Amino acid sequence: MALLDGALTALLYALPTLHILASPHTKVEESFGLQAAHDVLVYGTPTSDVRARLAATYDHFSFPGAVPRTFVGPVLLAGLSQPLVALVGFRHAQLVVRCVLALFNASCLLVFRNAAWRAYGRGAARWWSALVVSQFHLVYYLGRTLPNMYAFGLATLAFAFLLPRTTPRQQAIRARQALSILTLAAVIFRSEIAILLAAVTAYLLLTRQLALRTAVHVGALSAAASLLISVPIDSYFWQRPLWPELSAFYFNVVQGSSEDWGTSPWHYYFTSALPRLLLNPLAIPLLLFAAVHPSLSRQARPLLVPSLLYTAIYSLQPHKETRFIFYVVPPLVLAASLSANYITARFSKSPLYRLATYTLVLSVLATLSVSTGMLLLSSINYPGGEALAQLYSLTATSPTPVTVHADVLTCMTGLTLFNQNRQGLPLALPGFGGEKSTGEVIYLFDKTEKSEKLGWPSFWQQFEYALLEDTALALGEWHVLGVVYGYSGIEVLGPGQKEDEAKYQPLGLGADVQRLRTLVRQYTGGWWVGPRMAPKIHIMKQRGLVP
Repeated sequence: MALLDGALTALLYALPTLHILASPHTKVEESFGLQAAHDVLVYGTPTSDVRARLAATYDHFSFPGAVPRTFVGPVLLAGLSQPLVALVGFRHAQLVVRCVLALFNASCLLVFRNAAWRAYGRGAARWWSALVVSQFHLVYYLGRTLPNMYAFGLATLAFAFLLPRTTPRQQAIRARQALSILTLAAVIFRSEIAILLAAVTAYLLLTRQLALRTAVHVGALSAAASLLISVPIDSYFWQRPLWPELSAFYFNVVQGSSEDWGTSPWHYYFTSALPRLLLNPLAIPLLLFAAVHPSLSRQARPLLVPSLLYTAIYSLQPHKETRFIFYVVPPLVLAASLSANYITARFSKSPLYRLATYTLVLSVLATLSVSTGMLLLSSINYPGGEALAQLYSLTATSPTPVTVHADVLTCMTGLTLFNQNRQGLPLALPGFGGEKSTGEVIYLFDKTEKSEKLGWPSFWQQFEYALLEDTALALGEWHVLGVVYGYSGIEVLGPGQKEDEAKYQPLGLGADVQRLRTLVRQYTGGWWVGPRMAPKIHIMKQRGLVP
């Protein structure tokens, strides 16, 4: 059984890494954290002429986003990643940065698992590990540089500290530490953690595990310490007095601007988001069993009440995203694991328990299979990153530097400072001449959007290549070298049904899926059930430059 425990522990680290390698590109939601980490690694932190140097080099001055975000996470991530980047080369820096974040979050999950082991026993901890590693969304997002994923690790640590301890004194100490961690996460990384903090505090007060005076004292000191971290660092990088999460709270909640990104019904988190996060079809029944069974309800209550209370209160916010409730997944899965352990511990007592045990095992294997399929589909949903990879392949021997215009879709689905600056050169610094100092091609990208310049023929003459969703946007004489396809749903083709003919040569993953579809249909009599690929980004070259 020690081998099983070791394998489950290894999977906590191996699977997030596998997800990063299988789906290495990112989307616009992750861009601030990733671009900020890049800039810290490449440009450092100037101590003289700070405003001018930051404005000339750091990406957030050109693309500030809807609300300012904290640099605390990216600075820590860049500092921890720097030795590894120096070891493996800047070409792999984006993977390194994401893996370091995944390592942190996986380590926090391991701390939670070990705390669950001490509190509820080995069996519950094993089931918790099995249910977590077989999920898709949580594992997939552990290495994605969203503010939520910096806060996730801290929230997981806080929940670990709240699990039952041997003595009341240990329990009280850990409760205060948990409140401190949640306060730090709320003040620095994500203001919605304040709701989770309030839910946890209310539960501790109502169950008399904590005195009100102690809670206020811990909260005030922790908030002050967190502000002393966030405000100086973020005021430096943004070059104005700033507490980012206060700005975000005012923008999203007070002004209600988050609704501009869409709204969902009040029950969305309970009826859609949580079932998808937990994924295993037996997870919800196991939660309900733990909540009502006399032998389990007392153990499950501290896991369920704060988590569901947070989810219910946050449901009042019209704009909803699944990532906003990632924090409650570890405790909810543990509550389900209590039920799973209760059932399997009675395996030999009756045929019903044996059948239930086999069903649980099969559900984990089936969920893992579904997660693998979801990973494969997700990996073909980043046409911007794939277009960049194909451009590099097509221009590997071009004279340097290569000038490229990238459109909005390209920037939103994979183009980052890391993968456009594979040599780690300070391209934004004045006076950089584009020397081929490392023997590799240097690429200079333009990301102009929503500008009258896009209607000037002279604007387009400065570029050798363009990555465009709409080929008509490029003025002048251009040649389409190929098109990158992206995921566009599931399709079912039967015998005799023709595949959509490609107007331009498919490149990269789109071509791979096309070949796989043709091969499968040869062996199935013409049947195909799989991803539908649609043309997304055209790789174009000035016609006068085509050999």
